[in-house]
Amino acid sequence: MSGPEMLAGRPSPLGATFDGDGVNFAVFSAHAEAVTLCLFDERGAETDRLPLPDRDGDIWYGRVPGLTPGQHYGLRAEGPFAPRDGHRFNPAKLLVDPYARRLSGHPLWHDALYGGAEAPDPRDSARFMPKCVVEDTSYDWGHHEAPETPLEQSIIYEAHVKGLTRRFPGLEHPGQFLGIASDQVLEHLIKLGVTAIELLPVQAFLNDRFLVKKGLVNYWGYQTLGFFAPEPRYLSHGRLWEFQYMVARLHSVGIEVILDVVYNHSCEGDENGPTLAFRGLDNRSYYRLHDDKRFYINDTGTGNTLNVDHPMVLRMVLDSLRYWATTMGVDGFRFDLCSTLGRTANGFEPDAAFFKAIRQDPVLAQKKLIAEPWDIGPGGYQLGGYPPPFAEWNDQYRDGVRRFWRGDVGHVPVLADRITGSAGIFDHGGRNATSSVNLITAHDGFTLMDTVSYRMKHNEANGEDNRDGHGENYSDNFGVEGPSNEPVILDARAQRRRNMLATLLLSQGTPMILAGDELGHSQKGNNNAYAQDNDTSWIDWDAADAEFLEFTRWIISFRKAHPILRQKRFLHSRPRKVDGVPDLFWWRPDGQEMTRADWTNGHLHVLCAEFRMASGTPKFAQREEAIYLAFNAGDDVELTLPGLPEGFCWVRHVDTSKTMLTAEPVTSPITLAANSVLALVEEPA
Repeated sequence: MSGPEMLAGRPSPLGATFDGDGVNFAVFSAHAEAVTLCLFDERGAETDRLPLPDRDGDIWYGRVPGLTPGQHYGLRAEGPFAPRDGHRFNPAKLLVDPYARRLSGHPLWHDALYGGAEAPDPRDSARFMPKCVVEDTSYDWGHHEAPETPLEQSIIYEAHVKGLTRRFPGLEHPGQFLGIASDQVLEHLIKLGVTAIELLPVQAFLNDRFLVKKGLVNYWGYQTLGFFAPEPRYLSHGRLWEFQYMVARLHSVGIEVILDVVYNHSCEGDENGPTLAFRGLDNRSYYRLHDDKRFYINDTGTGNTLNVDHPMVLRMVLDSLRYWATTMGVDGFRFDLCSTLGRTANGFEPDAAFFKAIRQDPVLAQKKLIAEPWDIGPGGYQLGGYPPPFAEWNDQYRDGVRRFWRGDVGHVPVLADRITGSAGIFDHGGRNATSSVNLITAHDGFTLMDTVSYRMKHNEANGEDNRDGHGENYSDNFGVEGPSNEPVILDARAQRRRNMLATLLLSQGTPMILAGDELGHSQKGNNNAYAQDNDTSWIDWDAADAEFLEFTRWIISFRKAHPILRQKRFLHSRPRKVDGVPDLFWWRPDGQEMTRADWTNGHLHVLCAEFRMASGTPKFAQREEAIYLAFNAGDDVELTLPGLPEGFCWVRHVDTSKTMLTAEPVTSPITLAANSVLALVEEPA
């Protein structure tokens, strides 16, 4: 019986496309001399090698009748092995299709995965490589509608698929996409009040060899192998519909899905790394190389940098984003090391090809786009430098708020800018206050509990002699490093956590909460748990801090109830057209407005602000009168409150010196407790 036959096909779309009667294969390589399709059975045995017969420009393609979804395959590329010219072709190496919709697993580390240094390595790598899988990507979304929550109403919840669900009691699919889709997890997210879940990388990624040798794994996932394929370890049944079902379930309860994506580098590392996909297909096109093309430009700290200046590499990135946005249904993207994507020969450019392409794309321009605004390359720190509609992770918010509550001198002016959307950074070019994604904690760094429990990082479990991770966390331990049973210390730590979380939810901008912070999760002082696929990173639901969880739910609901706290426009103490009253006042505790001398007093530890709807807010917008906020990192202080029109009074809704509070009217003066946050709302008497 004859085997499969390769016929003429189509150069588009790229990847493996099932057409009902066969599969079309198309792959880009500008410098290959031949590209071969390799077919495998489900046991991993290679059954056929079929050269792609046609070439249209730099696209190699062909069609195999009779193939169906579930077919395993890979690629081999022939061409020059000339590292000094940037070429590393080696047909002995089986390659992952960059457009593969699913992978059968992960590479098994063996020296045969390496292409060779000065000469091509002849060993066949196929039995150590995962196989690409042909997929039918269709999914019946039913009457599905995405929430499309405006950014000013968004509250983002950053989570790891496995870390969130692995220890969740009673789950049928812990640690996987279907675990997040469960009734129990959805109920938690609904009660919490978040509007979006931002997932750490879910595109197929590599377990680095140096980690495997130490008995560790790549837990976070920032080493992408397949930009279209979901990570196999998160699939319960090895099927794409599991991810799509998760998205549909989250959307059904009004929660959006944002993906943390890594298009700045691949998992192949530097010139000493393995040949798994891009390096073997067209090294010179896919990567940015030095003048001596044996070596890779390393703006990412991972050994290589993808060459998004190349039109076909940029096309791959855009195709990948559109695929996840349409076929897989996601609502937005957080771009890891986004400065790399905007770097040209002249340095970082806000109008680089990547940003131009995204902004003109009718699908992607409508999605939530969030930049991690730095990398380790020249001029890599670009906070505030991105074009609309990009929002940005604001690490200066994190550091400023932590330092204010730690009691560092001179941080009242810093806090003032942070709670008003970091206008000094973002208020330019027509950008909104929502451009600042405010965070106290994220996957990279201390958890909220560890921020109040450790002064020093404790990353010994990573096997790098505690050299990795941030050295300065602007944290505090209240006199005891790590866990404590002292009631005074426990109370102080709990109040500091309430203070920081309240500050986050009372600030202008887009708040992001780290999953587990609402439950008191600790990583035992590890601030770089990228390789800790264990109880260090997995949230312990049985040990949840029920009191803090209730406070988190409550402060989120308070933010959602008050449009003053979530405005698109910046507050600049400008008179409002509707009544001539400024939209922002800075008050001293004695009831007088702040002076220049107050702002320059480095030992001041109290900040009081009166927020109103911003100047220029349309008359038809949802409105309310005023909110008075007070942040005190010092001792008790008496506050003289601003006067109100007849028939109105100040109502206390937030006071972090208490674990819970019933709203109650107050009269001036009132006492602002030491180390606390206060929020009063102007309401009818």
